[in-house]
Amino acid sequence: MSRDDHAQRGYASPPCYAHEIDPTYFDPLGVDPQQAQDVARWRRAERTRLLTERAALSVEARKAAARTIAEHLDQFLAERFASLRGLTISAWWPIKAELDLRFWLTGLAAQGARAALPLVTTRAAPLIFRAWTAETKMERGFWNIPVPAEGPALTPDIVLSPVVGWDAEAYRLGYGGGYFDRTLAALAPRPLAIGVGLDTARIATIFPQPHDIPMQAIITETGLHTPKDRP
Repeated sequence: MSRDDHAQRGYASPPCYAHEIDPTYFDPLGVDPQQAQDVARWRRAERTRLLTERAALSVEARKAAARTIAEHLDQFLAERFASLRGLTISAWWPIKAELDLRFWLTGLAAQGARAALPLVTTRAAPLIFRAWTAETKMERGFWNIPVPAEGPALTPDIVLSPVVGWDAEAYRLGYGGGYFDRTLAALAPRPLAIGVGLDTARIATIFPQPHDIPMQAIITETGLHTPKDRP
């Protein structure tokens, strides 16, 4: 399968890892302002609940979940692509008890793929991506998150994004800043976007707003989750 095969739909959600809430992110022209405020308040409360639950898990439990998720990722990507050679795959530097998939990223080079990390260069603007290996020189970026200190901007073919919460329609609840949506809207061609998180983070709905577009897949320690009407 070519990298073009995953560029058939739009993509989803609040930000990749920006853990500051941006109350201006909701589009006032796209939805009733009171409804947008109600959803924003609900999401803040739900985000707090889910982050508290995740933080309560032991380090070993999170490591075990990450190892299982890595296996599911390998299986999913093997079914989607004949080879990962030449592809750029972005994930994240873990914060706030997020699952740590850096061990999986470092293994991509053996398959001919390139790992990348996102970083913020301008507030309220799309993320950019730079190549990353275990030897990459790092510096503290926005919100004090380590990011590659130098290197050209890359366009990823596959973007893995941590989820705070997710629902059966593959909408993801992120941290609320809107960076991930802005980024996916700006990238051309759009990458295959995969949400990654815990099965216990599943919720009935995120109450999707006009700017929310479902991801193509959610992967948790229990396996692959996609809406039935999408591949």
